[in-house]
Amino acid sequence: MYDDGSTDDTYQVATSAGATVIRNPKNNGYGVAIRSLFQAAKEKNADIMITLDSDGQHDPGQIPDILKTLDQGFDIVIGSRFLRNEVKDRVPRYRSLGIKTITRLTQAASYKGITDSQSGFRGYNRNSLTKINLFEDGMSVSTEILIRASEKKLLVTEVPITINYDIKDTSTHNPITHGIGVLYSVFQFVSLRHPLASYGLPGIILLGISAFFMKNALNLFSETGYVSTNMILISVGIAVVGVVLLATVAIVYTLIALLKGKIKH
Repeated sequence: MYDDGSTDDTYQVATSAGATVIRNPKNNGYGVAIRSLFQAAKEKNADIMITLDSDGQHDPGQIPDILKTLDQGFDIVIGSRFLRNEVKDRVPRYRSLGIKTITRLTQAASYKGITDSQSGFRGYNRNSLTKINLFEDGMSVSTEILIRASEKKLLVTEVPITINYDIKDTSTHNPITHGIGVLYSVFQFVSLRHPLASYGLPGIILLGISAFFMKNALNLFSETGYVSTNMILISVGIAVVGVVLLATVAIVYTLIALLKGKIKH
């Protein structure tokens, strides 16, 4: 169990019940908590690790469903709130929209069939625990896990779960800042895996737009003798951004190749 700076009797109650508790004196965030649990599971050479949120939204009685699916040979099992209509319909609309948006981006970098990339109710077997190394400190660690799992070709599936949204103060995170932070991290992961699509293609498009404005400016000058400063400045500005994006592609490709040992130095 991980105690992330609780101010109540969580630690005492858990230890008295026989639980091993990893305790932080101050709140360090969700990503640090998950990374600490992964590290502890590796050190203990654990066969299985189950994670679920401590705010009461998840039903511990559904852990056997996770375990049963892990026993079928999957490396990671995710409890999804979007596999049953009666559960899906209870998810607040703003949460559903945000989760589905993040999930679609996550699908582009990991598993196409995932429906709930932000679910904290998950099970991991020993194979996944030993192969996944995490770096994120924040809420985007849920997405990072799926991307790392995809890179290691781990088997991932989902099982339906219920979730309780009738609990007050379930999260201290602002949903807007949380969503923006996760989206930014997802873009970072995706751009590293697909730099050409993330930087190169937009760069080429911008250079095309720049050429369009410059052509119009030149045509206007040849026909009327008028120098359109605005169109020229727009063309140059867009071209600079396009060149920067293309240069970014070259840099990212070089760094990736260096990290993979493809370039000898």
